[in-house]
Order: sequence, then C-alpha cells, then structure tokens
Amino acid sequence: MTQAPATQEADLDSSVAFHTMLRSRRSIRTFRPGAPGREILDRLFATAAAAPSAHNRQPWRFMAIENAPTKAALAGAMGARLAADRRRDGEREDAIARDVARSFARLTGAPVIILVCLTLEHADVYPDPARRQAEFLMAVQSTAMAAQNLMLAAHAEKLASCWLCAPLFCPDVVRAALGIPAGWQPQGLIALGAAADGARARARRPVGDFAVYA
Repeated sequence: MTQAPATQEADLDSSVAFHTMLRSRRSIRTFRPGAPGREILDRLFATAAAAPSAHNRQPWRFMAIENAPTKAALAGAMGARLAADRRRDGEREDAIARDVARSFARLTGAPVIILVCLTLEHADVYPDPARRQAEFLMAVQSTAMAAQNLMLAAHAEKLASCWLCAPLFCPDVVRAALGIPAGWQPQGLIALGAAADGARARARRPVGDFAVYA
C-alpha cells in the first residue's frame, strides 16, 4: 500500500531531524558541575548495548567513574606515564608539564568519565594467529560502535562528551589505578557531562572525497 503524502512528509521530516541531530554532535572538553543521574547513565548504557557486534558477543564493558578521588588517581597515574614517555622522547620539561596538566584537568574536570573496555571472554578461539587477530579486531570494532552509540545517546540527552584515546598508550596503568578485571582491555575514556560552552563545527570532507560507488 502506498503511503499517504502526509505520512511520507512526516517520515521525511523525522529523517531530516535525525540526521541533523547526529551531525550536530561535537566533542566538548569543558563541563558544568553536576553529574548525570544514574537513570540517565543506565539509559545511555542500554542504548550503547543496542550496537551491532560480531557473533552477537557484545564484548564491550563500561565503568562509570564519578568519584573525584578516583578520577584524580587515574589522571595522576596516566599523567606520570605520559611524562615518562615524553622524557624518553627527549622533549622539554615545560612542554611535558603543560601536556600533563592539560590531561589531568580534562579527566578531573568531567563530572563523569566512562572507561570503555573490551573483553575476549566470549570470543571464538582459533589455532592460527590470523584468525585470532581478526577476532580481536571484531571485538575492537564492536566496542567502538557501542561507544559511538553511547555518545550519540548522550547528545540526545542534551549532554556533551569527548572521546579520549589515552588508555591505549597505558592500559596497564589504567588497569592498576581502577582495579578492573584482568580480562578487560582498556580502549578509551568518554568524558561526559553538561557542556560549559559550545564547540565550533570542524570542517568535514565532502562525501565524494571518501565514498565511492561500485
């Protein structure tokens, strides 16, 4: 049955509104005080878990960190590793100090930081390295899609977020600072809260630069 014109127009309006909402998401690094309530966080996690995952293994794991001393301990430990790495690179102490301070402020200034991990607990096990690596990458991809779902859900809740990849450089430090299970592999952190200010739109490449049709 053909849709009535009014229904078609409503569907188009809904589609345009959805695309507009998705494209308006920005990475925000400064937040107002006050953490989202647990009810909101639970909604975000439920939407994150609606992401696709290879074999439906749902390999993502999340830890929401609201406690200020815990955030400070994590930020301090990660900062110490960052400073040590930068010193080995031969960089100047003043530049290192600025970078460490910026990282510390970014982590401790967010009302909530969400650690995003993956687990291979339910992954298929193969005897050869190539398929083991493919299984691992499928878990990485699935976890990344869940994290993106969470950030878009936060945007729908009028919350701001920022994806931070730093745990990839120091997973052992993150694991020790937070006491997470041994099988959780840190992938990133999401800083989350109400935005303190807006963020300018960054230029995006035109579709023709990155999409082809075959």
